Amino acid sequence: MRKRILSIMLTLVMVALLLAGCGADKSGTGSGSGLKVAIVSSLSGVDDGSFNQNNYEGIQAFIANNPDASVTPIKEESGDVAAAIKAVADIVADYDVIVCCGFQFAGIGTLANENPDVKFILVDSYPTDADGNEAEFDNVYAMQFKEQESGFCAGMAAALETKTGKVAVVNGIAYPSNVNYQWGFESGVNYANKNCGADAEIVEIASYAGTDVTGANVGGNYVGDFGDESTGKIVGEALIGQGVDVIFTAAGSSGNGVLTAVKEANDVYFIGCDVDQFDDGVKGSGNVVLTSALKIMDMNVEKQLNEIKNGTFKGANALLGADTDSTGYVKMEGRQQLSADTIKAIDEAFAKVKGGEVVPAANFNGEAPESFKGL
Repeated sequence: MRKRILSIMLTLVMVALLLAGCGADKSGTGSGSGLKVAIVSSLSGVDDGSFNQNNYEGIQAFIANNPDASVTPIKEESGDVAAAIKAVADIVADYDVIVCCGFQFAGIGTLANENPDVKFILVDSYPTDADGNEAEFDNVYAMQFKEQESGFCAGMAAALETKTGKVAVVNGIAYPSNVNYQWGFESGVNYANKNCGADAEIVEIASYAGTDVTGANVGGNYVGDFGDESTGKIVGEALIGQGVDVIFTAAGSSGNGVLTAVKEANDVYFIGCDVDQFDDGVKGSGNVVLTSALKIMDMNVEKQLNEIKNGTFKGANALLGADTDSTGYVKMEGRQQLSADTIKAIDEAFAKVKGGEVVPAANFNGEAPESFKGL
C-alpha cells in the first residue's frame, strides 16, 4: 500500500511539473520553449529606416542570441487609435510578448489587464486604463524617451553648420514624441545662437503647423502622416525654396520624401532621426546626411525581452534619457559630417543636459524653446 501511495504521489509531482513547464512557456519566463514575439507598428512598417525599424532591430538582436525565439511583424495601416488597439486584440492570444510601437497603442491597458500572462512592451507611450487614465500594469513595460535631448543635439548641429542661416525640422504627426523632437531641435538652435556664436533662423510654414494631442497649435512643419513620402517631399521642397539648407526630419517613412528633396537640391543637408541614417544619404560619391539624432530603443527593447526570458521582468512606466545613454546623436567618424568644433560644442552642452543643468523644451515638461532651463 505504501509503495502504491508513493507511486501516486510521484505521478502527481510529475504532472505538476509538466503543467508548470507549460505555464512557463506561455508567460515567457524561465527556460521553456522560445518566446513568440509580435511587433505591431504603424503604416510605415518595420523597414521604415527609423522608429519602427529600430524597435524591430532590438527584437532581432534578442533572437540572434536566442534562436529558438521568433518574431512576427504586424502592420496597422490606418493609423486610427481604435484600429491600433483592435490589431493588438486580434493577436493577443497567440503570442507571449507583444511590442507596440507608438503613441496610438496607449489604450492596450484593458487588454493587458485581461491577459495577465502576456507581456507587453509599449514604446513612446504609457498605458491607459478603461477610463482613459494613465496607469501601470504588472505585465506592461512602457518606455517614453526624452526626445527633446536628441533633438537638442540636432538643433545645435543645424545651427552651427548652416551656410544660409536657415534651418528647419519636419515631423510626421504631433504626437508627444514628435513635438519633443521639434521643441528640442528649436531649443538646440536657440542655445547655439545664444551661447556658441551661431546665427540661425528656424523656418516654419504656417500651413503645415501641427496640433498636439491637447488641440494646441505647436507650429513646426508637420506632414500629417508617417507614411506619406509624396507630401514629405513637398514639405521638404517648400522649405528648401525658402533658403533652408539643413533639415532635421522625424517623420517615419514620410521623411524619405524629405530626404529625396534634399538629394535633388544642391548644398542642402539632412539630419536623420531615431537611428543612424548615414547610409540612406548617399548621393553619387557624396552624402547629404549631416548627422542623426538617436533614440536608443533597440537596446531597451532587447533588455526587456531578456528580462522576460530570465523571469525578472517588471512592469513599469519608464522615462529614458541621457542618464541611461538612451538619447544622443551620431558623432562617430565616417558616419557624420560635423566639424570638430561643432562636435565639441554639442558635447559640452549635452554634458549639461545629462547633468540637468540644461533642460530642453518638450511638449509637456513646462519649458519652452525660447525660454528653457539653462538657456
